[in-house]
Amino acid sequence: MVARPRPREALFMSPSGYNPTPPRAHLRPPAVIDLPPLKAFRLLDQLRERIRMLHYSLRTEHAYSHWCRAFIRFHGLKHPATMGGPEVEAFLTHLAADRGLAPSSHRQALSALLFLYGKVLGQQLPWMQEIGRPVPKRRLPVVLSVDEVVLVLGQMKGQHQLLARLLYGTGMRISEALGLRVKDVDFAQRAVYVRQGKGGKDRVVMLPASLVPELRAQMAAGRQIWCQDVEDGRAGVDMPYALERKYPRAGVSWGWFWVFPQDHLSTDPRSGVVRRHHLYDETFQRAFKRAILTVGIDKPATPHTLRHCFATHLLQDGYDIRTVQDLLGHADVSTTTIYTHVLKLGGGAVRSPLDRLSPA
Repeated sequence: MVARPRPREALFMSPSGYNPTPPRAHLRPPAVIDLPPLKAFRLLDQLRERIRMLHYSLRTEHAYSHWCRAFIRFHGLKHPATMGGPEVEAFLTHLAADRGLAPSSHRQALSALLFLYGKVLGQQLPWMQEIGRPVPKRRLPVVLSVDEVVLVLGQMKGQHQLLARLLYGTGMRISEALGLRVKDVDFAQRAVYVRQGKGGKDRVVMLPASLVPELRAQMAAGRQIWCQDVEDGRAGVDMPYALERKYPRAGVSWGWFWVFPQDHLSTDPRSGVVRRHHLYDETFQRAFKRAILTVGIDKPATPHTLRHCFATHLLQDGYDIRTVQDLLGHADVSTTTIYTHVLKLGGGAVRSPLDRLSPA
């Protein structure tokens, strides 16, 4: 007579009979055992809830929601739980073959679908590991010369010029500079503290001495806006994570206010609260593009080009690549070495054999 297994052991019954040894935790799907249940009812709402629970950025939330919505519409509004690997591959093939999507966008769409199945639907199936990821091609960055940077900065005005000079002078990303808060600018130490940069990492960069008077003037103008918001009883600025609940008054304090505040109020896309946001990146991008066109530069330069110029010009001045890596916040020095391509060109670098030929 076979003994009946205890209730807990019955969970681990194998098809061939009783197995008294429970499986190890690391063999079970992590999306099922580690993440709490979702409260939302609709699928895309569940996706957003899980993204916010895992502290992904707002940009990632928008991107993942876009690709999951496109995936569902591509298959005639079928629920993803009723589909699997063949449907995912068909959608990705459509993006690559019919729409000609770049490898980076292709990988983003795949990441969104893997997140949907693994973190939202709780499925860890073999086909999720078998789907091939497109290999991104390394592209050389667009770099302006020092003279071209001077021309572009000269065409910009007001706080847009200050922001452009800050990007070129510190190597910050545009999102990092726009999200800069008053408390993160240390005039005494000539330092700027970048909080929650790419990958959620903090770092410190130099504060150019030539920017100190302009930054002080920018903060003085921002303080007037902050005083008016306090007087009007406006909601404080957006706070990261749960700091708004932990420190309810911090959001309305001067130290947490934006260095580059927007001139009007806006609605928070997540909470729906009307508050003061920082300057929009689209506004600065348009101003930078107008400056590029005005000076007649044909290179496809964007505001991110100023970060490339910062790194390249430091290397040209003889600074160590490890120092540049730390200032840029790169996790791997191989990412920084892409800026050394310019060092191989120009005067004093590799000389073309054509220049050694005597004139005809």
